[in-house]
Amino acid sequence: MNLIIDIGNTVAKIAVFEAEEVVEVFYASNDSLDVLKEVCDKYPISRGILASVIDLNDSVSQKVSKLSFPLITLDSKTLLPIQNLYESPETLGYDRIAAVVGAYTYFPGKDILVIDAGTAITYEFIDANGCYHGGNISPGIQMRFKALNNFTGKLPLVSAQGKLLHIGKDTETAIRAGVLKGVEYEIQGYIESLKHKYPELLVFLTGGDEISFDTKLKSIIFADRFLVLKGLNRILNYNNGRI
Repeated sequence: MNLIIDIGNTVAKIAVFEAEEVVEVFYASNDSLDVLKEVCDKYPISRGILASVIDLNDSVSQKVSKLSFPLITLDSKTLLPIQNLYESPETLGYDRIAAVVGAYTYFPGKDILVIDAGTAITYEFIDANGCYHGGNISPGIQMRFKALNNFTGKLPLVSAQGKLLHIGKDTETAIRAGVLKGVEYEIQGYIESLKHKYPELLVFLTGGDEISFDTKLKSIIFADRFLVLKGLNRILNYNNGRI
């Protein structure tokens, strides 16, 4: 069995895989990995991979160093089952490349746009030949709400939950519509722009923020909240010679 440790900006996910299938996913503090021992005691883990977007503190470093099985730490030198054309691979967030690998594992030979809506919203493109071209990064939903509050004198902090109008009728609904409809239009714009060049484009949505919207493009959109974990598992298997 494989152990996947995915340490994000706000939470850590620890997943157990049997071959390519998710067995169980645990959520933990990203600065303590408090459930790590419980997971390792529960399952017969034979290998693992760790990926983090933050620097590991001493507590986490000690815990992973004491694991009884080989553990790969994902970095810019880790072998990948795709071709990475990013010009500064050492600055590329592991979650970005892992999501791309996860999507391409589902649909090899297809042009794919991966949209990961979390703390930030990332847009990643991989072509049908398995070449990752790169992507874009924009503020996530919560970051947009907080920015309107923090960088203005009078605008309140508004929740994503509540009445959502096409055109706001008061300050609260104006902010909610501005943020949520803005994200919706941004996503549709990326999809439609890429489809002009890549008519058979497929789209994956993943990440902590659920995004739902009415669009004629829904037939090409796949939602998978575990896409990064699946990509990390694929990278682990690739590095262990299990294609």
